[in-house]
Amino acid sequence: MCDLLPRVDSYVRQRGLFTAGETVVVGVSGGPDSICLLHLLARLADGLGLRLHAAHLNHRLRGAEADADAAFVAELAEAWGVPCTVGRAEVAALAERAGLSLEEAARQARYAFLADVARAAAARVIAVGHNADDQAETVLMHFLRGSGAAGLRGMLPATDLAEYRLAMGRGAHPERRLAGGGPESKDDRRPSTGEVSFADASRPPAQDASELAAAGETEQADDRRPSTGEVLFADASRPPAQDASELAAAGEMLRLVRPLLEIPRADILAYCADRGLAYRFDRSNEDTTFYRNRLRHELLPLLETYNPAIRAVLGRTAETLAGDYEVLAAALERAWTAVARPAAADEVQFDRTGWRGLPIGLQRALVREAIRRLRRHLRNINWEQVERAVRMGQEGQPGQAATLAAGLELQVGADRLRIAAEGTLPPAGADLPQIARRYELAAPGVTALERGWQATVVRLERAALPDDYALNADPWRAWLDADAVGPDLALRPRVPGDRLQPQGLGGHSVRLNELMINLKTPRAARAGWPILEGRFGVAWACGLRLDERAGVSPRTRAVWQITFERAGQTGGQE
Repeated sequence: MCDLLPRVDSYVRQRGLFTAGETVVVGVSGGPDSICLLHLLARLADGLGLRLHAAHLNHRLRGAEADADAAFVAELAEAWGVPCTVGRAEVAALAERAGLSLEEAARQARYAFLADVARAAAARVIAVGHNADDQAETVLMHFLRGSGAAGLRGMLPATDLAEYRLAMGRGAHPERRLAGGGPESKDDRRPSTGEVSFADASRPPAQDASELAAAGETEQADDRRPSTGEVLFADASRPPAQDASELAAAGEMLRLVRPLLEIPRADILAYCADRGLAYRFDRSNEDTTFYRNRLRHELLPLLETYNPAIRAVLGRTAETLAGDYEVLAAALERAWTAVARPAAADEVQFDRTGWRGLPIGLQRALVREAIRRLRRHLRNINWEQVERAVRMGQEGQPGQAATLAAGLELQVGADRLRIAAEGTLPPAGADLPQIARRYELAAPGVTALERGWQATVVRLERAALPDDYALNADPWRAWLDADAVGPDLALRPRVPGDRLQPQGLGGHSVRLNELMINLKTPRAARAGWPILEGRFGVAWACGLRLDERAGVSPRTRAVWQITFERAGQTGGQE
């Protein structure tokens, strides 16, 4: 006989999945994995000091079959003496509203429902039936998507529900509750012992039949099993939550635990068969139009022709990378402390020099962590976007930006990298010059600007130019032909219709707005971008491009050196 109890008991104790005296919400779909899980936890409940509360969500996708699944779970839970909440959600409507696949919408609705049940039951732990085969599929899916170490860890034995990025918030919400018991009831009882199959579901499961005789009874006169409750969920009428903290019970974060994560599906099926446990069959699990099903039924069997133990190998890979990731996470925490700078709650700022001095793996990890902190609902972070942001942070010029996920962008400053919502400006005092009015520049001299900046103008002879001036290493310093631009210099914000003849384009004129778009200048910064005006009009789109007519040439005799810097710094000649 296949008895998984010792393995699962050892696993949950070693991993510290439960705490004695707590209530555990058990997600029960009615399939073999969740039925096996509920059966095992009911057998372990007394020894672990747990109270169980089953929860089943009808996704309203399979009509009468789904209704039958819900009835099956409710009847089984009642027979085993486990309080049960059955919910319904219009997943198709949720998917349409949130622009998600049916798979993802169902997942989000399911976890939101489980969180709601946990809150109502005063539980902080939710147990689900993910097994070793599910782990192999998850690792393979993440590999095909191009995940890093975090994704290739697969599923963890225990995870804060906050990690699940419930972008939709609660996918549905309670409309009304029918008579239902819960662990908060004074007469709540853990299941009494006794062997059971669904065909004879009059007693809850026990470790073995001898316990029934040892107990000396099969029913107690005052046995009052809680009746099954049903929660009806309306369609997607509630506003989305930004992160899973809204789903916490009494301010405490919920934990999702996976007691069967090291148990292969074949062993689960054998356990159910040996114990006579009936379960439901979801035909949608065979539908290979769904990505995960196609991977399960087509790709994994193909890989098994190369390595029959591929599922176990993928599980070991996940376990190994989970350990490696702990090392990376510790390094990331140290790096964050070293290079992150104080910023508003809706942005992250890094010291650019410190960030650039880190190994590229930590640069990537910091960008990912910034995205995670700012967009906690985001489940998958695009590799290409992270790479573009890293390259921009390494090589970009101040004022440039790279698009990230979920409406974020990385903005390059003179000495900072800023990750924030697209189209937003750094706060006053940040390192991106912005002006709201016209300034007549002291030439030569220093002109105080806004946001703690100043423009310093120095007049040089052509022979006094630094040897590397043409490299333009600092985009906020420029050398202009003093005779070409004239003695009267002014700074002003960009205005519609501004045009520039960028150096190197043979006198071709471009619209300044188009140039800014091509150079990835943050949208919200464009209106206040400083523009240097000379004798012929726009001479320098500061920090971006010089006009061909303003540049130093062999005919140049005198030069204006113009530098943007923070007030108190020294601008003069190099």
